This record gives sequence, structure tokens and C-alpha cells, in this order.
Amino acid sequence: MGSRVSREIGHDEYDPWGTLSLIVIYFVALTLMWLFTYFVEFIGNTPTVMGMIVPVMLG
Repeated sequence: MGSRVSREIGHDEYDPWGTLSLIVIYFVALTLMWLFTYFVEFIGNTPTVMGMIVPVMLG
């Protein structure tokens, strides 16, 4: 069948562009989710979670 050729690369030869791109994609997704939550929860009305907790604590 043939022999497999493998080559070890050193620390200086490793170029992690794939890992960096995944981190950037996840950060962008997290930022977009945070912005969506911010605009849904806090723009134009009171925060819904705090609006539900405070009457329960005081009542």
C-alpha cells in the first residue's frame, strides 16, 4: 500500500490561522448575540428579568 510520510513541525513553524479565525468568528457571534439581547431587553422598556424579580422579592 505504501508508507506514510510524516514530518514534525517545530514551534516556530506552526502558523495557527485556522484557530485565530475560529476565535474571531466566535467573538463576532458573541458580540452580535449580546447586541441583540441589549436591544431587546433594554431599549425602550425596563429590563424584563429585573421587572419580574423585584415584585416577587417585595411582594
